[in-house]
Amino acid sequence: MTEYKAVIRQTEKWWIGWIAEISGVNAQAKTRRELLRDLRSPLRRQSQEALSAATEEFEEVSIRV
Repeated sequence: MTEYKAVIRQTEKWWIGWIAEISGVNAQAKTRRELLRDLRSPLRRQSQEALSAATEEFEEVSIRV
């Protein structure tokens, strides 16, 4: 399981947020719960695509910065 940091905020009418580590993953929703659901959706899709692309030719390594 991979964890990402969601940066979220409530404005007058909307909750807005994005995933700090991944460019382009952002959303807005009427409730906090909906916002978090909407942010999870592309992350799950991206994880499934990455897993389906992996074969025995690939090696997974950790990189620290």
